[in-house]
Amino acid sequence: MDTLILQRPRYEKAATSAAGIGIAICLLFTQNLWISAKDITGVTGLSPTINYLRDRQKIQEQIFEQEILSKYKNQSVAEVEKGVKHVRMTKYYGQKPVRINIVEISRNVNDSLEIEPAIASKTLASRSKITNIADRENAIVAINGGYFKPQTGTPLGTLMINKKVYTGPIYDRVAMGIFDNGYEMARVQLRAEVKTNIGGLKIDNVNQPRMLSVHTIAYTPDWGVSSPDSPKYGMQIVVADGKIVKTSYESSVIPHNGFVLVGPESKLKTIAGAKHLTLDLNINPEWKGVNHIISGGPYLVKNGEIYVDMTEQKLTAIGGRNPRTAIGYTRDGNLIMLTADGREGASIGLTLNELAVLMKELGCINAMNLDGGGSTVMFVNGQVVNKPAVQGGIPLSHTLMVRKVS
Repeated sequence: MDTLILQRPRYEKAATSAAGIGIAICLLFTQNLWISAKDITGVTGLSPTINYLRDRQKIQEQIFEQEILSKYKNQSVAEVEKGVKHVRMTKYYGQKPVRINIVEISRNVNDSLEIEPAIASKTLASRSKITNIADRENAIVAINGGYFKPQTGTPLGTLMINKKVYTGPIYDRVAMGIFDNGYEMARVQLRAEVKTNIGGLKIDNVNQPRMLSVHTIAYTPDWGVSSPDSPKYGMQIVVADGKIVKTSYESSVIPHNGFVLVGPESKLKTIAGAKHLTLDLNINPEWKGVNHIISGGPYLVKNGEIYVDMTEQKLTAIGGRNPRTAIGYTRDGNLIMLTADGREGASIGLTLNELAVLMKELGCINAMNLDGGGSTVMFVNGQVVNKPAVQGGIPLSHTLMVRKVS
């Protein structure tokens, strides 16, 4: 896990009004003292009061409003929901315009906001327009997610939703973990194995297209109806209810209550006689309590500094000036979602370095690039607010969305 080097955003260095100064002072003296009603009830002799909770909420709202006014001065700012602001702006690079949409979210202001990825359909091998996914999930905001295989829609990289690992990492690319009360960002590795009564077998990935014939990959029902074909000199083991029900050299139906292992015959034969099998999936960093994970790459901001590791994450093909999508979070725990239109005269797009500088200017202590180009799309309150090349955006594999829950 990365060690955070916290830097106060530029816009916080000077208050724009007496009210802003008062709010900043209030934050300084109270941010480490606030506790939730749930915490209060666990302390003998204390009980939460309506006034206390109401005052805390009011202070948080004032802080958020002042930050937004200061950061996005002279920009078009609209309230989507309490704690959610949509900003439209145009920036110029070499006297040429870039059309930018930003959504900034504070769960400190509105704890009924839920932020999580959503896939296009019930299985991974599918694609759908962002409006269809957002409408199905009752999202108030959504952006396109990470990379995916265009032919099938399968996400390429780590994806976890509601503590369930759907897909494993590729090239250990950077991902963002979403927790009840914050975010973390790091390059992610998979730590997975099949545990049996006769020993374990290392699993190289889960629900991902094969990259090397020597890899052993587990396919769960989230992948689809059937496993992919076996690699050269490979075989498959079908597991249901913890028991081997079939071995094969061809594609196999994936049991709804199990998984299929696909890999080199020399490896899979070592567990072919096992009586009990369990698929154990873990990630590194451990990220205890993480609810969701979405991946992308490369880094844009790391520990408060611009850090674009495009070569290390094997993403040199996405250089140049293009439409971009990015996410990041601030020292105060606000989430920033951004899209920049490109490949047209009215909006020329951003380089990754320009995007990194912008995300840092917006106060991100950690930020990363998501899928861009034709995938870049932002949905706010029922409509697509940017201008992708394909009207409404191309069908996507998955999104990152915000919704309000009761």
